[in-house]
Parts: sequence; structure tokens; C-alpha cells
Amino acid sequence: MTSQIKWNEFHKKSLQEKIDFLKKNTHLTKEEFTLLENALSFETANNMIENAIGTFQLPLGIATNFKINGIERLIPFVIEEPSVVAAASKAAEITLPQGFTASTDEPIMIGQVQLVNVPDAKKAIKAIEASKKKLIDSINDPSSTIFKQGGGAKNFEAKIIQTTRGECVCVYLEVNVQDAMGANTVNSMCEKLAPLLEELTGGEARLRILSNLAVKRLARAKAVWTKDNLEKSFKGEFTGEEIIERFLDCYAFAEADPYRAVTHNKGIMNGIDAVVIATGNDFRAIEAGAHAFASLTGRYKPLTKYYKNKNGDLVGEIELPLALGIVGGATKTHPLAQMSLKLLGVKTAKELAEIIACVGLAQNFAAVRALSTEGINRGHMRLHANNIAVMAGAKGEQIRKIAEKMYEEKNVKLERAKELMK
Repeated sequence: MTSQIKWNEFHKKSLQEKIDFLKKNTHLTKEEFTLLENALSFETANNMIENAIGTFQLPLGIATNFKINGIERLIPFVIEEPSVVAAASKAAEITLPQGFTASTDEPIMIGQVQLVNVPDAKKAIKAIEASKKKLIDSINDPSSTIFKQGGGAKNFEAKIIQTTRGECVCVYLEVNVQDAMGANTVNSMCEKLAPLLEELTGGEARLRILSNLAVKRLARAKAVWTKDNLEKSFKGEFTGEEIIERFLDCYAFAEADPYRAVTHNKGIMNGIDAVVIATGNDFRAIEAGAHAFASLTGRYKPLTKYYKNKNGDLVGEIELPLALGIVGGATKTHPLAQMSLKLLGVKTAKELAEIIACVGLAQNFAAVRALSTEGINRGHMRLHANNIAVMAGAKGEQIRKIAEKMYEEKNVKLERAKELMK
């Protein structure tokens, strides 16, 4: 891939110019470009879900300017909301030339086996712990690909849980799922473990399923937005110091108020979900895990944190669970998901998680930067005006002209768009 600087004007190109540019600067094949016109056949959709009656499409865009751990990335976004792709690209641009740094934990997922009607819970816990190695060996399959790659069940912990229906024993199974999201692998192991635990404890197994709170599979990202770059991004409208102080005021509010923290984190998920969907991963699982992680302290908190470094520049960090896969599921059955992974150039699920963590941080920075300075609507309304123009019946070049006119007038309304159409 060529230098990201050449992608700065990508959004101004026509569709054909964008396709031609991608052909010259990526490794996508002719067949993969054809997919952009007819991405998902009914036959494929019918094999992916039950009772299929058609397909439902969302826009696929590309976020640019991302440099992550020294590697330049083009990042596919699937999202319907205006300004998200542009905001992420701008936030990433302001981090250059350093870009983002990111890291991830090992791909450890947690499965749960619930045991009820256990005659003696404390005795059961001791028996389970004493048989740990035997139990783990019993559910690992040495012939499986995941085991040969260093994955498989690694450990577990047994706890007594008090519920409204009385006491139960829960075993928390830790499984290294390698490059998979891990749901099928973990669920299968929990199913295999359940009868062994029943025999050992005298209890009855109920739930045997993975948890989407993947606290042992965290991803982290960090970036520095310098005073100079911030000032240049506003063309001198604000000084770098002013922007940082305003930004930190808004962040402090999110830390203190859960009503603001929810919207703060929603902005993070705008970017994260868009890439998760593009790569065929489970955005619902990612959402559930992220918001639960934000609440682990007993109070809902932001998933990011910001502070000034010794130079007075703005530092942003993010940490959250990201259970992602690059094998199995829709990542292998949806042709555009495969193309998205190829465009990203990822070789492991850990690498994908690092990229997505950076996207979440960039998206959040972009939102708070706008909120703390010019307001969120300035950029958003410019793009929203395009949608309004389309709703009024505009086509082709009319869309751009009507949208620009409404934006200049600060009157982005359907009625005005219809007047301009006449």
C-alpha cells in the first residue's frame, strides 16, 4: 500500500476514481471489486441465516490515515451514520507521523458451567479444584487444529454463586481460542465438561455457554495529539492549548456523569461496530462486553482516558474487551467480510483487535474534539445535508449542489431541499 498521504483527498473522488485508485494501491482482485456491486447473493444469505427473504445493505466506506504500530492501514467501515468515517480519518491524520500504538492480551475466552442442586457446595469446589488437570485433559482434543496451534482449555476457577433461587456452583473455564472469536469452541468444551462436573459434584448442570465479558482478552491503544497538530487542524481558530483544555473539561464530565459517559462510549462504538460488521464479526457481543466492562467498578465509566504529557500534548488511551475472529462464521461465508480482512492486511485476530481498538480511540477523540470546540453539528450537518437532498428527490450532481446550498444557509431541512429542487 502506498503512503497514507496520498489518500487525503480520497473522499473527493468519484466512485470510478475511488475504484481505480484502490486497484492501483491495494491487492484486491478483479473478482473482489465485482463484489462491491453485488456483495451478497441470496444463495449465500440463505445459507447464513434461516427464513431468508433477501439481503439488507449498508454503506461500505474506507477510513484513511491510520498508522498503527508503524504500519499504515486502510480500514473498512460498514455504517449508515454520516460523518463517522470522515471523523475517524481526521482523528487519525492528526496523530501523524507517529500514529497509534496498540497491544492485546492472549485470545482467552471464558466459558461458564452452572451447577445447581449440589449437595455440598464447598466440598464440590475442593473436588473440582483437585481434579483440574484431569478435567482439562478430558476436554482438550490433541488432534484438533486449535490445540495443535497452542490453543485449547488452559485453566478454570470454581465459585459459589448466590442467586434468587438459592446457591449454585459455577465453573469459569478459560480457553485460548487462537484466531477464532471462540463461541463455538468454548460452548463445545462447556458441553463436554458439564457431565464430568455433574459426576464429580452430584449436582445438575444448567447453563453451559461462553461469556461475552471477555476480561482476559483485552485490547489497548494509545495516541498523542500534539498541540501543534491540533492547532493546525482548526487552521488557527483555536490554539493547541485551548483545544486541549476544552477537550479535558469534556472528558472530566464523562468521567463524573454516567449520562454523558454512555454517549461518550456510544461514540467509541460508532467506529468499533463499523469495522466489526465489515469483517463479519459479532457486533452485539462486542457491544455487550464493552458496556459491561465500562461498569465493572460499580459505576458506568468511559472506556477511554485522556491526560496531558510532560510536553503539554494530549494523550488518549483505550482499553476494552474485543473478542474477534478471522476464521469461521461470517468472516468466512460473507465475501465482503473476506475482502475487508484482505484490505486490512491482518494475519491474526490479535492484530485485528489492535486495529479496532485504535479505531475506537480515534472515533472518540474526533467526537470530543468537535463537541469541545465547534460543536458536533458543524461537520455532521454537512454530510446530513446530502441525505436530506436525496429525500427531496435530488440525483447526481443535484445532491451536492443542494446540500452545499442548505449548509451555507444553515437551513438543512427537507422543506428547503424541496424548494431548491424546484
